[in-house]
Amino acid sequence: MTPAIDVRVSDGVAHLTLSRPERGNALGPDLVEATLEAVDRVVTDGARMIVLRGAGKHFCTGFDLSDLADLSDGDLLLRVVRIETLLQAVHHAPVPTVAIAHGATMGAGADLVAACQMRWALPGTRFAFPGAGFGLALGTRRLALRIGSEAARDLVGSGRRIDASEAVSLGLIRRIVEPDAVDAELAAASRHYALDAPTIARIHALTVPDTREADLANLALSAARPGLKARITSYVASLQDRKAEGGKR
Repeated sequence: MTPAIDVRVSDGVAHLTLSRPERGNALGPDLVEATLEAVDRVVTDGARMIVLRGAGKHFCTGFDLSDLADLSDGDLLLRVVRIETLLQAVHHAPVPTVAIAHGATMGAGADLVAACQMRWALPGTRFAFPGAGFGLALGTRRLALRIGSEAARDLVGSGRRIDASEAVSLGLIRRIVEPDAVDAELAAASRHYALDAPTIARIHALTVPDTREADLANLALSAARPGLKARITSYVASLQDRKAEGGKR
């Protein structure tokens, strides 16, 4: 089987590409654990910047629900905890992180973008944070750090989709980058952030609030409420119903 994540390091920049395009790079256990391991390894090996991308049509379509029927509430709880662990590892990485979003960037995928220091999007990218639709409090505090509390409550509470232009206006995305300009923009960013890793780590420690324990506790409380699988199943069914209704019009 193809590795869940492609890792390439060039001139101190670690390029991590989510490589489950047949699933829209949705975050299943294999992809989460491979990405966690890759983030830890490239930092240990001395990378001075991490770039996150997605293979195929989409950056990341969120939580992988392809095997939902086979999972228990406990299985789902463990999965969301591991996703939060990944998001925290990226958010608190001691080197600059860059997310390059494209296509559908939804749910935990959008949270992964929000966890990064530099957040770029290709034209046509669309975002949504639907986790509250099935009762999960995942990533909301990090989103609020990027766009403010009121805007975060709107996006999380409504689950509505936004395009790249609105994402820029809110502050979720810092810039829209044309595909053929990505490499040059990354080279410029790499030159700009030329401090040594210990200094960057100290700056991050002073400027990034460390709420990891509280965020994990809040997520676990929301996920541990009985009926997690039933809530997710109901949410997925409602999406399918809306899609079917749309197709009839």
